[in-house]
Amino acid sequence: MPAQNPSVVFLGGGPRTAGILERLAANRPELADVPLDIHVVEPYEPGSGRIWRFGQHPGLMLNSAAADVTMFTDSSVQCDGPPADGPGLAEWAAGVLGGSITDVPALPPALLGQLRSLSGTTFPTRQLQSKYLEWFFRRAVRALGGDVSVTVHRDTAVGVEPDGARYGVRLAGGGTLHADVVIAALGHTDSQPDARSAGWTGFAARHGGFHAAPSYTTDVDYSPITAGQDVIVSGMGLAFVDLLVLLMEGRGGRFEEMSDGGLRYVPSGAEPRLWAGSRRGVPYHSKISSALRGEPAGDPRFFTAGAVQALLARHGELDFRTQLWPLIAKDAGHGYYRELFTGSPERVSMGWTEFSARFSDLDWYSSGRRDLVAAAVPDAALHLDLERLDRPFGGRQFAGHREVQNAVAGYIGHDLELRTGLDHPETLALFIALLKVYMELGRIVPPERLNARSQQEVQDWWHGFFSFVDSGPPPRRLREMLALHRAGLLQFLGPGLDVAADEATGYFVATSSQSDVTVRARAFIEARLPAPSVARSANPLLRSLHAAGVGTEQHLLTSDGAHSTGRLLVSAAHELVGREGDAQGRMFGVGPGTSGWGAGAFARPGTNAAPFRENDALARRILTVIAGLRPPRPATSRTAPSRPAIAAVGKA
Repeated sequence: MPAQNPSVVFLGGGPRTAGILERLAANRPELADVPLDIHVVEPYEPGSGRIWRFGQHPGLMLNSAAADVTMFTDSSVQCDGPPADGPGLAEWAAGVLGGSITDVPALPPALLGQLRSLSGTTFPTRQLQSKYLEWFFRRAVRALGGDVSVTVHRDTAVGVEPDGARYGVRLAGGGTLHADVVIAALGHTDSQPDARSAGWTGFAARHGGFHAAPSYTTDVDYSPITAGQDVIVSGMGLAFVDLLVLLMEGRGGRFEEMSDGGLRYVPSGAEPRLWAGSRRGVPYHSKISSALRGEPAGDPRFFTAGAVQALLARHGELDFRTQLWPLIAKDAGHGYYRELFTGSPERVSMGWTEFSARFSDLDWYSSGRRDLVAAAVPDAALHLDLERLDRPFGGRQFAGHREVQNAVAGYIGHDLELRTGLDHPETLALFIALLKVYMELGRIVPPERLNARSQQEVQDWWHGFFSFVDSGPPPRRLREMLALHRAGLLQFLGPGLDVAADEATGYFVATSSQSDVTVRARAFIEARLPAPSVARSANPLLRSLHAAGVGTEQHLLTSDGAHSTGRLLVSAAHELVGREGDAQGRMFGVGPGTSGWGAGAFARPGTNAAPFRENDALARRILTVIAGLRPPRPATSRTAPSRPAIAAVGKA
């Protein structure tokens, strides 16, 4: 009988799995040129998965322009495997229209219209992105070669158990897959509500109200919310942006362009009235449409591998806030001021050469640095204040509701001026500088060398700050917020939001620590993704791994005890780490719910993107494991049909 082929099972078939498949194909000739059986367990369409599936509201958009989206590990990526250049989303769309890309199923008329109007600066719909991701998945499968079979199971994994020298992966639909290597690439998963959210859900049920716990926005049923109903919303990030689409345009309203460049919202009459607030009290910053005028953006100068190595040589553990953040802030400032000095020299009173030399010798938080900026940049409004950027209304007390409305609406309008006008390209320079250091952090800082407080701060504050500044919505979404505000359908609660439940009246009560605004409503939406939690996961596989002790939550030991981050603990090689601290050498985890640092599944071209580096390293690790299971074939026995076997099992 023929020898059994090594078997690899992916749990989850979204873009992260597609990226790893592409890296497996690129690295196979070097590391494990043997026949393989690959299984992908994904209840939605492989490539796009749940989050990027086609079946979403057609108005939902990416928060990246088409030119900033690629799935290909291009030559900028610093990895051991060979690069694989290919079309990003914008080039793919042009290729589909021009006929150079033909392996795309017929697209609906609405998507064909989007293709025709798409440019590199367009923010595409998620429906269009789903087709690009699904195309990439099929391309990655073909690249694996004819001696690799790929079977897609439109199902959900519910457990993984040892099966002799292999693993048995149980499926919800019945049956078991036998695997030599298992990769959990589950993406964003839901969690059972924490105690506070569960209490609010119970409160709403007792009093005939409505509560939506943190979830993926488009999967929530908002039909119980009635026309004209007041709704408290906690959170003003990307989930909030999606919520506005679903509850406004999704209920029949529309936006009209005004002669002054603004938007007017024409309601259908079915919309509720939203009262939105958050810790900051403002939405995420708009994406930027300006262009640099000065010197090109360079690589980080202060937050570098050499600087981190010097710190590591002197300290057993590193502290993010006191040792790393000042270097990050200095790089952000250097990029910002380089554009201001070289692109808008009329706004400064010193040459860039002199300023840069003096700036390089000063700590970011030193009085000397502040004095230098004050002397060289006469307009204090152009001084970069990262703390004020993080908390724009920090320390301010508002006199009343109208002052809050004016302040938040004015902030949104000013943000649009800074990021979509022609006069402030320094905002783009700041964006680029933060993006570069964000991508570098996971590469040059070993997470195990950070103290526990800093590991938590990186995952929470730093990621949140970066997302607030660099990963916001398209500019149109902020214009839509202002139009909804003018239409009276969106009111602002301000910063320091707190929500309580009043059992005596059955109302949710929203207050702000920085104003006397109080709003009572029977509906409350927590507009954010759920925090990761293996122990409270709504995913049956994660619950099973946790119960068996094969997978566990990451815990950080601080001076006041051990604290769980809720993330699936993985080693530096992305191996699952069990309850006893034992690394599972052939079970891996990757993605946003794990303790690994890589973020996202696709990225800007030419940015040495962290997820692509991770994909390559993990693919090479998988192939090394496979190579140890079975020796390579003799060269004379190789076969190379034009494409691998691919099959689909389960629901269509």
